[in-house]
Amino acid sequence: MKTINLKNKFLTFKEQWHPHQIAVVDNMQVLLAKLKDEFVWHKHEEEDELFFVQKGTLEMHFRTSPTEANGGGGDKVEIVKEGEIIVVPKGVEHCPKTQNGEEVHVLLFEKLSTKHTGNVTSEKTVAEYLKI
Repeated sequence: MKTINLKNKFLTFKEQWHPHQIAVVDNMQVLLAKLKDEFVWHKHEEEDELFFVQKGTLEMHFRTSPTEANGGGGDKVEIVKEGEIIVVPKGVEHCPKTQNGEEVHVLLFEKLSTKHTGNVTSEKTVAEYLKI
């Protein structure tokens, strides 16, 4: 049992969109990631995800269904500021983005079974997370 200094852990890597595991809690993992620009649209059929913004501002884009307000279609965007969290429910298609080329630091809390890009495979997909 040791404390974990998040700022120091963020200093140990430079890769963007590549989560690093810092802890395991039961069947959940705690990950750190640096994000910049746009990720890929994806969803996790069986797992929720929690994003905590440690530094910067994150845009979480959600795909809306055709029956929702505003005539349907398009994206719903939630702005997540430093010190805030957002939970993405299982089965919801989403795409994290950053603003104006800013690098955003996030802490993620998700099940060990959660695949990086969920139901999608892309050039950004990471199969295994480094443990730091």
